[in-house]
Amino acid sequence: MRKLGLILMAFVFLFSMILIAEEGKVNFSGTWSFNKDKSEAGGDGGRGPGRMASSKLVVKQEKDKIVIERTGQGRGGETFTQKEELTLDGKENKVEGFGGRERTVVVKWTDEGKTLTISSRMIFERNGEEFEMKSSEVWSLDNEGKDLVINSTRNTPRGERKSKLVYTKSE
Repeated sequence: MRKLGLILMAFVFLFSMILIAEEGKVNFSGTWSFNKDKSEAGGDGGRGPGRMASSKLVVKQEKDKIVIERTGQGRGGETFTQKEELTLDGKENKVEGFGGRERTVVVKWTDEGKTLTISSRMIFERNGEEFEMKSSEVWSLDNEGKDLVINSTRNTPRGERKSKLVYTKSE
């Protein structure tokens, strides 16, 4: 019975990969490790690339959704994992952001399915004042699909921050 279950799971996985490939869209599924040497960060106060980067991404992409699990280190050095399940239909998703704050996220295919743009907006309060933080991540594959490149722009109360984060496929 277990063997039949494994075969069925493999069939479902392969079928979903075929559907994604038929649509001509890039598939970002996989386990990705942060590559500090290939990454670039600008406007981050000189703290260098990777300060805010996740050390590992686990991505599971299906026809209509993408699940992103980000693992990194918090300010106190503790390891955290944040999991997001997002639809790929251009509609708003409400997800839990940093510190338990609600984040509004919209995911859209761009460049004829070669890139994925993840736009988000989060409102937070500090010292009785409300702030809005907007961000945009443009995902693409490079190096024959071995590298995931995320060009990120964040608009914060302290100004715009841009970075290019590169993750190398682990599996």
